[in-house]
Amino acid sequence: QVQLVESGGDLVQPGGSLRLSCVASFHFFSIYVMGWYRQAPGKQRELVASIASGGLTNYTDSVKGRFTISRDNAKKLVYLQMNNLEPEDTALYYCNSAPASIYWGQGTQVTVSS
Repeated sequence: QVQLVESGGDLVQPGGSLRLSCVASFHFFSIYVMGWYRQAPGKQRELVASIASGGLTNYTDSVKGRFTISRDNAKKLVYLQMNNLEPEDTALYYCNSAPASIYWGQGTQVTVSS
């Protein structure tokens, strides 16, 4: 069974930074496109960033220029560097493949507030 474990969320002030980490136990992890998703209260889960095996990245418009996704295939890790955080970034953040598999982790909470 696949396990996804996210970490690194915290309470930060607007303009602050956080780095999220995710370990994903997919077999053949390196061939998957991996993504970071988020779900804010009362909203649907959305894909905010993805990274292909070779490093090609995509971002939703609201995070372009502020978030950076990266991966370490050898360690089956995915990272999300988040800079210049805004209150609208407050959400529970998850990692998964893109498109998403049926497996989800617990997520890590990011709260941006003064």
